[in-house]
Amino acid sequence: MLGRAMQVPRGGQLFFFFFFFFFLLPELLRPTMPAPQVPCYFIFGDSLVDNGNNNDIASLARANYLPYGIDFPGGPSGRFSNGLTTVDVISQLLGFEDYVPPYASTSGQALLSGANFASAAAGIREETGQQLGGRISFGGQLRNYQEAVQQIVEMMGDEDAAANYLSKCIYSVGMGSNDYLNNYFMPAVYSSSRQYSPEQYADVLIQQYSEQIKTLYNYGARKVAIIGVGQIGCSPNELAQLSTDGVTCVDRINSAIQIFNRKLVGLLNEFNGLDGAHFTYVNAYGIFQDILRNTANNGLRVTNRGCCGVGRNNGQITCLPYQTPCPNRREYLFWDAFHPSEAANILIGRRSYSAQSSSDAYPLDIRRLALV
Repeated sequence: MLGRAMQVPRGGQLFFFFFFFFFLLPELLRPTMPAPQVPCYFIFGDSLVDNGNNNDIASLARANYLPYGIDFPGGPSGRFSNGLTTVDVISQLLGFEDYVPPYASTSGQALLSGANFASAAAGIREETGQQLGGRISFGGQLRNYQEAVQQIVEMMGDEDAAANYLSKCIYSVGMGSNDYLNNYFMPAVYSSSRQYSPEQYADVLIQQYSEQIKTLYNYGARKVAIIGVGQIGCSPNELAQLSTDGVTCVDRINSAIQIFNRKLVGLLNEFNGLDGAHFTYVNAYGIFQDILRNTANNGLRVTNRGCCGVGRNNGQITCLPYQTPCPNRREYLFWDAFHPSEAANILIGRRSYSAQSSSDAYPLDIRRLALV
């Protein structure tokens, strides 16, 4: 009858009570996560940020086994770290609820939040890292990104809508480390150091890198953080091979990298002249140098050897499968022969996102890049 209160049977009242208490109430009380600062985050790079793209590739450059990932939720994932990488830290600071997934396992709607295209042993040059087997060069990562953009265009309905969406996303690109580590400074395998002086090689890399980054721009990237090459000459691997005391960084390597980084900074003005473009440089070299000089203030104690590995400085071979790593991992700057520990990655990631000093990023840090 209209106007008469509907009577719920007693059994129904009990069911509703339990349903509300156990299912609806927890959802209502759960804190709502603020939306990420940008709709998506796309990552390009090498083993410093690879999170699984090499797992199913025939390559020596893989990290999907313990002790890698020993401190990461879920264990080994393909990250070359005991835990988080720098881009994991940055994605958290950007407000993403989950870490950006590897492109190898991402498609469809998931691409709208971004993807990680990075591949261990990858370089700007196609041949870089070939002695380690399979890897996805920066050129290959760009081809994968172009395929991803095509999927996004199809989901958005047209190219204009997709372009507008992608223009709001953050892109981070960190290439070049392997072009030195697994190319120029490996004369037994590569001829590049006999062909070019450090100055000439930096020019060759920058010319190719510039064209590759323009391809990224042509496919929608507008907010781009270019990550400089770090202090490879201070890694346990180079200390093990070339440092007389196992502590002093190898200046010949670091000097060549500084030439490349300076030319990379000079490239930003060209990129920022493109319509709608906002490119910034993250000074990974300077950030790492500052951390190395102030290790005690950052809770780090061991700076010249890997937490796991083999040989001098634990730097001649990377972590062996199921090797027992050091127990005090938070005190180590390096996790293995080449890669920073999670503790170092957190420091670098935080300073990349929000600059601690004026030299950390130019002209913007990633936090401000997200706002433009």
